[in-house]
Amino acid sequence: MQTTAADTLKKLVLNSEKLQDVDREDLTSFLAGESTNQYAPQSGQITGILKQMMDTMSATLAEITATEEASLATFDQLVKAKTEEIDALTAAIEDKTQRIGDLGVQIVGMKDDLSDVEESLVEDKKFLAELQKSCATKEKEWAEICKTRSEELLALADTIKILNDDDALELFKKTLPGASSFLQVEVSTDSMRQQALSLLQSFKGSKKGDRQRLDFIMLAVRGKKVGFDKIIKMIDDMVALLKTEQVDDDSKKEYCEMSLDKADDKKKVLERSVSKLEKAIDEAKETIATLTDEIKALAAGIVALDKSVAEATEQRKEENSDYTTLMASDGTAKEILAFAKNRLNKFYNPKLYKAPPKRELSEEDRITLNMGGTLAPTAAPGGIAGTGIGFAQRVAPGPPPETAKAYSKKSEESGGVIAMIDTLIKELDTEMTEAETNEKLNQEDYEEMMADSAAKRAADSKSLAQREGAKADTEKALVDAESEKTSTVKELMATVEYIGQLHGECDWLVKYFDVRKEARKGEIDALGKAKAVLSGADFSLVQTRSHTFLRRA
Repeated sequence: MQTTAADTLKKLVLNSEKLQDVDREDLTSFLAGESTNQYAPQSGQITGILKQMMDTMSATLAEITATEEASLATFDQLVKAKTEEIDALTAAIEDKTQRIGDLGVQIVGMKDDLSDVEESLVEDKKFLAELQKSCATKEKEWAEICKTRSEELLALADTIKILNDDDALELFKKTLPGASSFLQVEVSTDSMRQQALSLLQSFKGSKKGDRQRLDFIMLAVRGKKVGFDKIIKMIDDMVALLKTEQVDDDSKKEYCEMSLDKADDKKKVLERSVSKLEKAIDEAKETIATLTDEIKALAAGIVALDKSVAEATEQRKEENSDYTTLMASDGTAKEILAFAKNRLNKFYNPKLYKAPPKRELSEEDRITLNMGGTLAPTAAPGGIAGTGIGFAQRVAPGPPPETAKAYSKKSEESGGVIAMIDTLIKELDTEMTEAETNEKLNQEDYEEMMADSAAKRAADSKSLAQREGAKADTEKALVDAESEKTSTVKELMATVEYIGQLHGECDWLVKYFDVRKEARKGEIDALGKAKAVLSGADFSLVQTRSHTFLRRA
């Protein structure tokens, strides 16, 4: 009734000369919401009934509150139990995830070890095949050498037997009187010393370097107070020492080669391990950076989603509030227009008039009437123009007409007003229908948007939790890999240092092993010849001994 249409209707009513004064007064009173009657209080029984109703409702409220508190306590216990169960399951998941990661690392390490062992096996098989081939060749060569040596020994034995025959010796004396190659002659001790010194000096002169032990033996040979037996024993000791040194060199060379091979193999394995760990560390860092960006993006998306949901909810509340206000206002306006139309029909169209419902008597009212009493007058309905519908600010009626005319019903004019009221009611119905449709569509869109947002938030939260778990596992793997790399690098450095020590200890020996071996072999040969000379042998096939004849060789 506070719209421009109501104001227009008031002006039409006040300015129209076709309306009766009574009708104009009633209509303006209706439009102004005027009320003349006051509320008459009823008896105290109503207060008692209301008090009883309040007590009943208070008891019911207390019972419902107690039930709700008990349900809330049960719910809290259930939430606590489920939370503990979730924590336990989460811890189990994390433990098993860690075990999976550790087993994966072990599997990768075992695969790497298997690859290394397979490569080593292939190399060992190749070396075994070459060794078998070489051994077969050496066995053939050794058999040939043994066969040739046996034939040579047999030839020498036959030759010695032939040359040492008595008849042959007699024949040589007759045919070769000046030759002494096959004769046993007498030689002096000095000649034997000189021959031995010559052999030792020739060996010493062919080798660069000082040989104190040979010098000592040569000094002993030159000395005349030392017998040949002691010198021969010194030569034997010298030969034994040289053989022992050669055995030591052989063992040392074998040890050096084996140690260097093992150290080089270990170095290669460690270098491969360091390379793999560096690659794993780089991949882990890249994965962590990627997961960090993804986690940041997901968290920002969830915050933005929550903000958009809150904004949509606030907007939906405002739209619903506007819809509720509009529907209440339009409903009230329809009721007022219907009431006004019914009032006009009471005067102009009595057949279309709808009387208000009869008053329902309470038990107290009925008792009062039965006792012969009278009821208190019914209070006039409040609200707009005493209709009991809403309230509006009263507008003072306009001035009365200048003269009163004879009473007559204005049926045609009333029909136009009623038609106008019907048009307004239809417009209100249309507006309410549109508002209901829009409200329904907006509510459906809001519910769909909330469902999609809830699903997206749940998916993003799950993805966020998964990425956070993956990031934690990757960070742990990164720490383990860096720790393992540190220890592996230390071991590699120690291995490189050990290889350096081996090279410092073994390079000289390996480089000059053949030279040293050949030198010892020549020295032993010279010592053997010197010993033979000192023992009476003559390398021109003459066997001599000081002032005596030696046995035949």
